[in-house]
Amino acid sequence: MRQIVLDTETTGLSWEKGNRVVEIGCIELVERRPTGRHFHRYFNPGREMEPGAQEVTGLTLEFLQDKPRFETAVDEFIEFIRDAELIIHNASFDVGFLDYELSLAGKHFGRITDHAGVLDTLAMARERYPGQRNSLDALCRRLGVDNGHRKLHGALLDAELLAEVYLGMTSGQGDLGLAASGEADNAAAVATASRLACASVPRVLRLASAAEEAAHAERMAKIAAKAGKLLWPGTESGA
Repeated sequence: MRQIVLDTETTGLSWEKGNRVVEIGCIELVERRPTGRHFHRYFNPGREMEPGAQEVTGLTLEFLQDKPRFETAVDEFIEFIRDAELIIHNASFDVGFLDYELSLAGKHFGRITDHAGVLDTLAMARERYPGQRNSLDALCRRLGVDNGHRKLHGALLDAELLAEVYLGMTSGQGDLGLAASGEADNAAAVATASRLACASVPRVLRLASAAEEAAHAERMAKIAAKAGKLLWPGTESGA
């Protein structure tokens, strides 16, 4: 089973009003274990951030203006998510924005559900915890996932937290099991990922450019400065 935990950041709350995706963060799981592969990009939206979105993300048009447009990475993004199950919190929001971006990039790209399945963890949480708050922060507290460093919303950071929350909700585990998995289990996960890759059409994923890695490192450094630590050491350098 190949799953992609996905999150986006946007210029505002409504794509119908012309708001755009400014960041995508994806974490790959195979057989419920992280493979170490991720997709992370910032995008120039070609418009200003709405005040509320800028406040929660810390992103500005000044920071984003030298980033690529979404259409330059659409093929790479689709290849990364192809035939996987997307795990998204409040999926209708992210899928709506991504479908809008695909439509702007070209009608031939279709919709997100043409390329991958979608599982909404918000719907799952509401069914499991009726009448309770089920935001990502609330679920982190309920499941014992450390989110103390989450001072700003970031797509890759939130995808990492959601991966832990999802596994916690579906198996009772409060973390990704990295410490307990052992080298043999990690090797098995990598071997499984390799078999899946070999069984499909070969694909080449472009590594982040030096500029993109620098931008991500700058963003993570800001989060680390506010929180004093990072939950996933190494992501600040694009690992």
